[in-house]
Amino acid sequence: MKTLELNPKAVKHFLDMRITLPKSLLKVIGVGMFIALTAIGAYIRVPLFFTPVPLTMQTFFVLLSGAILKRKYGSISQGLYVILGVVGLPLFAGGASGMGVILGPTGGYLISFILASFILGTLLEKSKYSLLQLNILFTSIMLFILAFGSLWIMIFLRVSMGQAFILGFVPFLIGGILKSLLAATIYDKLKHKF
Repeated sequence: MKTLELNPKAVKHFLDMRITLPKSLLKVIGVGMFIALTAIGAYIRVPLFFTPVPLTMQTFFVLLSGAILKRKYGSISQGLYVILGVVGLPLFAGGASGMGVILGPTGGYLISFILASFILGTLLEKSKYSLLQLNILFTSIMLFILAFGSLWIMIFLRVSMGQAFILGFVPFLIGGILKSLLAATIYDKLKHKF
């Protein structure tokens, strides 16, 4: 039997090759990836009996969309995520879709995803941050998402600001901070690649 011998130089050349894609194609792929990841995050869901808002992993991916894709493409990914859910794709928490979700008690969180991705992406484009600064920045954006969603609950359910924060902010604070710290750490490790 004849054995197959590999030329070491050819193998090294093959391993050293890098596939380069146009930046515009990479951005489109990134937008699609974060639409999908945010939708997957919506399916990672823990309903809470005392609030209409479930625990999900969406906000983790919202933060990473702004950090990795920056303001323009990060906010586009979240905007398209919301639009696709509104027009009927089952992308929201629990497989929900439609305009009723936006007009319901959790709609404020979905709208805040677009804003949060834009704000975080903008801030990361302007400066370099240490890991501690990134942790503070990501956590601040998470608090913005929770506050925006809580204000929406206040308006939608016609409850006091205190009640809205008990329903939409307090139960998600610890998990939100943990997701923020994880997203900041991942971004810090990978930021030189973007």
